[in-house]
Amino acid sequence: MNTVAIIDYGMGNLHSAKKAVEHVAPNCSVLVTGDATKIREADRVILPGVGAIRDCMAEMHRLGVVELVKEVSQDRPFLGICVGMQALMARSEENGGVEGIGLFPSEVRYFGDNLTENGERLKVPHMGWNEVWHSMDHPLWHNIPDGDRFYFVHSYYAEAAGNADMAGRTHYGVDLAAAVAKDNIFAAQFHPEKSARAGLQLLENFTNWNGK
Repeated sequence: MNTVAIIDYGMGNLHSAKKAVEHVAPNCSVLVTGDATKIREADRVILPGVGAIRDCMAEMHRLGVVELVKEVSQDRPFLGICVGMQALMARSEENGGVEGIGLFPSEVRYFGDNLTENGERLKVPHMGWNEVWHSMDHPLWHNIPDGDRFYFVHSYYAEAAGNADMAGRTHYGVDLAAAVAKDNIFAAQFHPEKSARAGLQLLENFTNWNGK
């Protein structure tokens, strides 16, 4: 039986992610675990994340998750979600500047306190449904129409400009990377587990993806 390990380092939307993956892949064994051995043995790995990047990275360093992520993200399908995506970047502006795991070269920026669109001030955090446009063909977009909507909750974002790894983009005052992808790694700023049909389709695609 294929196994999906959702990394538990105390900072993720673990229950919702587990239930969503179990729903779309009833034949998979879905584990929420911080056990490095079980994570290494899994066929697929998910890195979730909510809250401040400083706290997420501190816990990942304390628990040895940073090195574990670097290891298991090299040879099997790997999915980052929300702050789990931001943690894979080189650096974030949040909390005065925090170094990420560095699997992608992008920097994570703050929307700002005066974000506007057509003269109208936009709320930060960005919270709600946004269209996501595919920036590359990718197996995780299978059966998901270009421009379909996903659910976002975030105050920081990975830049779209010059981002060669961008797999999907959206716009909220600025263009931003809604998803990035490289080799066997895919990461999304949105929450697929909260994104209804489109999100469940993406998670189903992940459980069927061979990483190529």
